[in-house]
Amino acid sequence: MEPQSVRKTVTVVNPQGLHARPADLFVKTANQFSATIEVTKGNETVDGKSILSILTLAAEQGTELEINATGSDAQRALAALSELVENGFE
Repeated sequence: MEPQSVRKTVTVVNPQGLHARPADLFVKTANQFSATIEVTKGNETVDGKSILSILTLAAEQGTELEINATGSDAQRALAALSELVENGFE
């Protein structure tokens, strides 16, 4: 059985953008899953399980990010991460 790969484009809605606290929440959530998580902003793709990588995206409010999850729990990982971003990291 091949690993499942799913992707979704989300928009950063919180006014402060993807700064340290939201990035920490994103990475902690991503690390709850075995799926490989990649986040793309424009032409830059980073490891979604690394806070330093996430912070290099410098994603401000209104930035579109593509989240790509690959693995047996990819669907659940993508749902959790998408909800986190779309709810403003609350």
